[in-house]
Amino acid sequence: MIDALRDFVRRLGMVEEEERHVSAHDTRLALAALLVHCMAVDGTVSEEERKTLRDLLLRNYTLSDIDLDTLIADATAAESEAVDLYRFTSILKGQMSEAERISVIEHLWEIVYADGESHEFEENLVWRVAELMGVHRSDRIARKLAVAENRRGGAGEGA
Repeated sequence: MIDALRDFVRRLGMVEEEERHVSAHDTRLALAALLVHCMAVDGTVSEEERKTLRDLLLRNYTLSDIDLDTLIADATAAESEAVDLYRFTSILKGQMSEAERISVIEHLWEIVYADGESHEFEENLVWRVAELMGVHRSDRIARKLAVAENRRGGAGEGA
């Protein structure tokens, strides 16, 4: 009886450990790490940016609250350990279609404009990520304009 209980508890711990971390080559982790970096690159992280991050990840992936928290924690750790963006952009470029990569750029713009304003560091980050992922300048700018217009339109409706 005691052995069965020990095995049960051990298996619970193993399942929890397996589910706790996202693979370093997972596109979810790469995207989340880029979004986390984008949130912090201007020196401040707003509540609106945090909410936008969670919304974007939930919109793209079917995640429980625990899995979402795990992904964000792993992405934050991966981003803080990274010496450059290539670690993340190479995964995304290698595993995503052109349309999906353009969508990543749109997500970055959504983080940029989440707090209502664009910072030069954020703009530069989106430009660098787009270049590394092979997203054309015209697509990057089109996504920027679309997100900015959507934000203005959304803000104007509630006023």
